[in-house]
Amino acid sequence: MITLKLNEGFVQIYTGNGKGKTTAAIGQGIRAYGNGLKVIMVQFLKSGRTGELNTIDELGENFEIFRFEKRRGFVWTLTEEEKEEVKKEVKVAYNFIMDILENCKCDMIIIDEVMGVLKNEFLSVEEVIELIDKKPKNVELIMTGRNVPKEIVDRANLVTEMKEIKHYYKEGVPARKGVEL
Repeated sequence: MITLKLNEGFVQIYTGNGKGKTTAAIGQGIRAYGNGLKVIMVQFLKSGRTGELNTIDELGENFEIFRFEKRRGFVWTLTEEEKEEVKKEVKVAYNFIMDILENCKCDMIIIDEVMGVLKNEFLSVEEVIELIDKKPKNVELIMTGRNVPKEIVDRANLVTEMKEIKHYYKEGVPARKGVEL
């Protein structure tokens, strides 16, 4: 396998109300992995077995995905007590990410759905900015999720908005295994 080290890592954000944010981030991770980079992905607010998890598990230890929350349903259906539990789990994940950055444990880190965590007030904008500020010079940081605060956009090097033009979900088609799952 080719081994590559980044001279300079940037901050990328995939946002918008359209489909493809996580897929784009994983695509970047696959490209990095294929060039010998170590990739770690932390997923927030996701559960269940998905096709990308199955594939990435096959890649081995140079591309790892971590999830910290116990799935309880959609955030808007949770009780206040359940939301407090999720907030604690998110804080454990946040500390895990901080350790990765402070100890330079990978070449690329993907923080999936971190903007959803912000929207639900499980983390603050200041905490996410701290992650950006702790990023080592040679580590690529990719974040996903809708509604990125301006303060975070201002710190990013690349921001791509996925814009929904048309989606079959609006015609009653649920997420399909093999395509969305």
